[in-house]
Amino acid sequence: MANQIQNKTEAQGKAISFEEFPTPSYEEWRQTAEKALKGASFEKRLITKTYEDIDLQPMYQQNALAGVSHADSPPGFAPYARGTSILGYQEKPWEVTQELRYATPKAFNEALQADLERGQTAINLVLDQAALMGEDADDDVGDDIGKGGVSIDHVKDLEQALEGVDITKTHFLIQAGAEGIPVAALLVALMQKQGKDIQALDGCIGMDPLGTLARDGHLPRPLNGVYDGMARLTHWTIDNAPRLLTISVQGHPYHDGGASATQELGFVLATAVEYLRQVHLRGPSIDEVAPRILFSFSLGSNFFMEIAKLRAARITWARIVKAFGGNEASQKMSIHGRTSAWNKTLYDPHVNMLRATTEAFSGVLGGVDSMHISPYDEIAKEPDDFSRRVARNAHTILREEANLTNTIDPIGGSWYLESLTDTIAKKAWSIFQDIEKEGGMFEALEKGIVQQKISEIADKRASDAAKRKAIFVGTNMYANINDNPLKTISREDALALQAQRTKELVAYRKTIDTSACQSALDKLAKAEPADVVGAAIIAATAGATLGEIGKTLAAEDTFDTIMKPVRIHRGAEAYEALRQVAENYAKNNGHRPKVFSANMGPIPQHKARADFSRGFFEVGGFDVIGNNGFDTIEKAAKAAKESGAGIVVICSTDKTYPDLVPPLTGLLKGDNPKITVLLAGYPKDHVDAFKQAGVDDFIFLGGNCLGLIQKLQKTL
Repeated sequence: MANQIQNKTEAQGKAISFEEFPTPSYEEWRQTAEKALKGASFEKRLITKTYEDIDLQPMYQQNALAGVSHADSPPGFAPYARGTSILGYQEKPWEVTQELRYATPKAFNEALQADLERGQTAINLVLDQAALMGEDADDDVGDDIGKGGVSIDHVKDLEQALEGVDITKTHFLIQAGAEGIPVAALLVALMQKQGKDIQALDGCIGMDPLGTLARDGHLPRPLNGVYDGMARLTHWTIDNAPRLLTISVQGHPYHDGGASATQELGFVLATAVEYLRQVHLRGPSIDEVAPRILFSFSLGSNFFMEIAKLRAARITWARIVKAFGGNEASQKMSIHGRTSAWNKTLYDPHVNMLRATTEAFSGVLGGVDSMHISPYDEIAKEPDDFSRRVARNAHTILREEANLTNTIDPIGGSWYLESLTDTIAKKAWSIFQDIEKEGGMFEALEKGIVQQKISEIADKRASDAAKRKAIFVGTNMYANINDNPLKTISREDALALQAQRTKELVAYRKTIDTSACQSALDKLAKAEPADVVGAAIIAATAGATLGEIGKTLAAEDTFDTIMKPVRIHRGAEAYEALRQVAENYAKNNGHRPKVFSANMGPIPQHKARADFSRGFFEVGGFDVIGNNGFDTIEKAAKAAKESGAGIVVICSTDKTYPDLVPPLTGLLKGDNPKITVLLAGYPKDHVDAFKQAGVDDFIFLGGNCLGLIQKLQKTL
């Protein structure tokens, strides 16, 4: 017995070897795979084509890294594919930088204080559309007050928004559009009022005029004037607020228009290069400008693609800054991630939680420095306590339960990921070069090149969604017709908010010394370029509003900058419109539009297509009337007539259709010539004959679900 134990122990201690097993080559594996496909195309079944024009292989081997220059670079070293820090998140976890898109300073502050006590680590103040356009509440701005963010007019507004929060000890992000100096002036004036050290500021007041143009198609002043302000604010921070970033390059307008990952990255790189050049031309060095740029990317649902996109972004940016003469520290990229808005849905909205969680996971593995995980209801309204908590807790789970902060680039070295990263970097670089050939990002936007390129990919996405090749769970697949959509804010509510904010601004103006305020604005108008930021701070301290400071800085500007914007939309909007039509029909008629499922034969004969048909029509809000099948066409036609449905779908097998479809269609149309008869499936050899027999259309896997339902709804 003792000998048996000893022999067993010795055997366990031996090194395990697999040399006795043969190592198949890729060619041998492919031959076996092709046999398993039984004649189906290897390329069509196992190679995935993406919107980035990348062919994803079914298997990657070590030779996939041949020619991948970054493959051996460790974390913390150029070109920073594996992150800009040697210790990764062990040194500094990503900031929990949740947007709090509340319309008023008071509501924003209530949410901010609550969330900072419950896991949020940074301030993310998104200004409303009026502020981004340099307008105050009492300007003629329609429903722009509170639209998309917080309404901030003056220092007291900002003070209320940040009440109870030490801005010198809390990382922050303020998206300023083209209004960097007015926003910075309000913040610094507040800090001076509170006796805070400006040098301690750690965050970003990010100007992104090209992003604003791409999204809105409008800047309230000439672009060169905005670049002057960007350079002046950047220069001011060098001595006064060395850890304050002043430039934000956002990929969101492109992603939210339907762009591919490589397009988003290519356009972001082109934008950053334009900012780098323009600010550098106005004085600051490359090593002073590059570190003051914050890059903000959307995180889509293509998990590995998004990871590789962020890694490719760091590689390509390091290459660009190096070409400009920047040192290795300046080649590091600061990345903020934001889970996608493009793929979120109004119907079955809790699925948005699942989408955002996987997107956030890709952001972490991609190495974001800060991140916003979208609350499930943010596309429709101000998030509530529950939706904010769930989104915020997703950060906590990734940090504290999944322990992702204990690892350093855990996916580094993956043959698939490193190969994909290299491919994305090369394709994005090519897009960037094309933009440069057009004269830069502004020229490309003005010519409509960027918009057209995005539109081409958006059209492909729309086509795939229409055919349900691209899935929106709960919307164009697995729909719940009893589900209630998220309710959006009405225009009446928005106009009421403007009236409220205008009243508050009128009351504020009565509390300040208007003479001193005007004097400060007059001095700002005459200030030398190097003194503009300081003069703006003095004006803000005297009570000047964001709009007044912005208009004073732009007093000599004679025109706005206007162009065609990117068409911002969500991928599910067309299907959501189908549901809205069905709901309006139900309100007017007391019931949903009906489809009768003429299931022929026993359950095994019709079930597969009956289930498919139900799912097909429910995405359009139809009430599908099912049954266990009919053994005669007469019984099926009688039941269809009694159902009162204006649409009938015949469900059975291709083998039985030649005997069933013509006579059943004849009976159905004989009872009601206006009835629409559809067939589940697409039996190619019989399509023409069935059409001649009266079949109006066919539903099948890969068919245009959206187009057919739109067509049917017009007959209701």
